[in-house]
Amino acid sequence: MTSAAVFRTLRLRLHRALDGRLQGEHSGRRLGPGSDPEEVTPYRPGEDDVRRIDWNVTARSLEPHVWRTRADHEVETWVLVDETGSMAFGTTDLEKADLARGATAAVGMLTDGPANTVGVAHLRAGGVQWDRPLPGRHAARRALRDPASSPTPVGGASLADGLTRLQSRHGRPGLRVVISDFLEPDGSITRPFSWEKALRRLARHRDTLVVEVLDPRELELPDVGPVVLVDPESGHRCEVWTSIPSVRARYAAAAATHRREVAAAVRSSGAGHVVLRTDRDWVADLAAYLVRQRRTPAAPRRPR
Repeated sequence: MTSAAVFRTLRLRLHRALDGRLQGEHSGRRLGPGSDPEEVTPYRPGEDDVRRIDWNVTARSLEPHVWRTRADHEVETWVLVDETGSMAFGTTDLEKADLARGATAAVGMLTDGPANTVGVAHLRAGGVQWDRPLPGRHAARRALRDPASSPTPVGGASLADGLTRLQSRHGRPGLRVVISDFLEPDGSITRPFSWEKALRRLARHRDTLVVEVLDPRELELPDVGPVVLVDPESGHRCEVWTSIPSVRARYAAAAATHRREVAAAVRSSGAGHVVLRTDRDWVADLAAYLVRQRRTPAAPRRPR
């Protein structure tokens, strides 16, 4: 299937999955030109629009008051996509890298709007490579055309470095999306992770969404006898006898611990968190997450 056909299919599936449940423009954090009332203030003759007089407040206070609006602003979105060696893995129809590209395209489609732009930062073996911001729809097409990097050792690249550069390079307000499997190069499965502080700093200043990408074989081993496992990040090889129940149980327990620890780290940072799997309908899972977030009142942000 061509990238154009994939784009049309993905756009149609997102439209059907959301079915108009996310209508509404992005709202700014300060007062200004817009459509939604934010606060009521005393009327200033010659400055305020008399059409915005709040008659209920005016009647109670016996002084004219007007409602001021919350400004609507364009959204600058940046997506950090993990394309290191561990992402080039999959035991279903999709590899994790394919799912990450699809999720990047979905972000472009969902944030598409007047003056909105989407830029992509690729975390690869040689470091972070930047794609210039484009309108959401064009950024989605670019994401589907851009092939994922081949599995190579990480070298000097790390998710912590990518998060730090993402925060320091782009200072405009907007949305930041981080797409990764959150597998540590050293194999650690418990906190603190090397990327925690950088994610916390990013989420403190920007609206941040973490998209965790998983494959089912990372959660449990099948009973298929002896297998040779190769770490795509370091190239380390290990022979495992999967027919031993205790081996499979220890593997599943370690994987479950890692998932809980990652979830706890993301939650403590204040970022949003959605898990997409290669063996599930990830479009439906992403849509369900967005609808839940839309229905959940946002917590007040901490003062900077």
